[in-house]
Formats: sequence, structure tokens, C-alpha cells
Amino acid sequence: MIDWPDAVLRLTAAAAVGAAIGLDREARGKPTGVRTLSIVALGSALAVLLSEHPSGVQADASSRVIQGVLTGIGFLGAGVILRRDSGDKVRGLTTAAAIWFTACIGMACGLGAWPLVVTAAVLVVLILTLGKRLERLLVPQDNKDEKHPPGSA
Repeated sequence: MIDWPDAVLRLTAAAAVGAAIGLDREARGKPTGVRTLSIVALGSALAVLLSEHPSGVQADASSRVIQGVLTGIGFLGAGVILRRDSGDKVRGLTTAAAIWFTACIGMACGLGAWPLVVTAAVLVVLILTLGKRLERLLVPQDNKDEKHPPGSA
């Protein structure tokens, strides 16, 4: 059984990491931000903690909870993906991925997998802050505007 101080630490860490990811999204004017991603991570951590609670649940409850959270978060992420009316340009994929990742890191906090939490948090912050610059450096702008037939990209 997880003691209360450890549970509080896990929940607080999930909310804090979710907020850090949300700060990046909010700074870029994206539809999700600090509150949304903090809640996603916190809820995910709580779901995992509840699955470990000694209330007579079956041993495989954790895996079912994790699967359910990931499925549900997928629907939430799908809600931020938009397609522009005037073409094939799709927006919101990074935000949807950030929502899904935030759920995963929240679950890792709930499980107390601290090396995974720290490594994943550092990597996602690097990806979110440096990824766009790397794309601009490696992918010429004239190639990005090129039209692709449906199903080719």
C-alpha cells in the first residue's frame, strides 16, 4: 500500500510536470495550457494510484486502468486537431500529442517511476522548445508548402 506522503508526492509531481508542459503550449497560444495539462496529468496519476489501492481489486487492474486512460485521452486529443477548410493543412497535432504524453507522464508519477518521469520530462521539454527550430533547419520551407496527394504524407 502507498502511504499518504508518497501519494501526495506522486500527485504533486504529476500536476507540476503537466503545468510545465502546459506553459510551453500556453506560451505558443495553443488551445491547451497549464490548467488543462495539469488536470490531465493529475487525473492520470490519480487513476493509477486508485488502481493500486488495496480495496480488493484484481491484480491486473493497473494495466486496464492505464489502457482506459490512454484511450480516453486519445479522444480528448482528437478534439484539438483541426483541418483548415482551404486545404490539407492539419493543425493541433503537437498539442494532441502533448495531451497524450501528459497523461502518460501523469501515470508514471502515479506509479512512482521517478527515473522515467525525469527523463521523459526533460526530453519532452527539449522536443517542444527545440523541435520547431530543428524542423526549420532541416526541412526547407518550399518543401513544406508542397501539396501532396491524399494518402502520400
